[in-house]
Amino acid sequence: MSRSLLAHDDRATSARITRVHARTFHLASRLLPEEKRRAAYAIYAFCRIADDAVDLGDATIGARDLAAHRAALDTMYAGAAPSSVFRELAWATERYDIPRALYVELLDGVARDLTPPAYADWRALAEYCEGVAASVGEICARIFGVAAHEFAIATGYARTLGVAMQLTNILRDVGEDRARGRCYLPDASLRRVGLTRDDVLAHRIRATDPRWISLMQSEIERARTLYRAARPGIALLAPDARGCAVACADGYAAILGAIERAGYDSLTQRSRVSTLERATLLWRSWRATEPSHAPTTPVAISWRGATVPSAAEMGDA
Repeated sequence: MSRSLLAHDDRATSARITRVHARTFHLASRLLPEEKRRAAYAIYAFCRIADDAVDLGDATIGARDLAAHRAALDTMYAGAAPSSVFRELAWATERYDIPRALYVELLDGVARDLTPPAYADWRALAEYCEGVAASVGEICARIFGVAAHEFAIATGYARTLGVAMQLTNILRDVGEDRARGRCYLPDASLRRVGLTRDDVLAHRIRATDPRWISLMQSEIERARTLYRAARPGIALLAPDARGCAVACADGYAAILGAIERAGYDSLTQRSRVSTLERATLLWRSWRATEPSHAPTTPVAISWRGATVPSAAEMGDA
């Protein structure tokens, strides 16, 4: 097979993985230029395979598959990418100067799912979100484009958006995670409303319980606060990538509204944003114009009467 045909097949593989598994992102990616879209698909495919390694089998199989994925990354850096996904990742890594440390941070975060999660408080959960999602936010900032002198500030906003999106995943997928023996909700937040992790895992709580509703309302408020804090950072991105960033942020934030409309029932159902709503969000993102004056100061999160510099500092709800 010629090099050009091989490269085409490599691109197609990552694009297919993204199209099948990431409806919101795949739709939003249409607002990116072709080269940036190609790189974003490469990153998503790499992340998806890592996630599937720990989600689709038992812990022993997951540990084996994740170790193989990590070894494939090492092989890629040695100059011999072992598969189509890693050939695309190698291209994106070189094209956008993505540090290896970000991939390692991601894999280390995903590896935490090999054992049942037990997060004592929000800070502990935020550290997990940093590993599995803020790392991806920083990678995307590099692909989307940021002026060199603004990158340190932009990174904080991008990572905050990543935490917001991961928290949204957690709130949406409580029932699916429970089926895998997982509950990511912090013990301190559960305790505040009179619940425990075992109440969730043992099906001792219903979505109509006022305690559950109170918990979900507080955590949805936290997620929305993170989205608001991250939003100004979009103006730091290259103009040709801002529409995609808006679509991703607004598309994921819309899931929170879907959870509310479902009566906060993420225990027995997975809330989804309708096709019409996703299309409407994409249209608005395409037409969106971010502020002409990008922020010149690091991200600041206003939460419960205080302003904190990072998601981890927000404290328990």
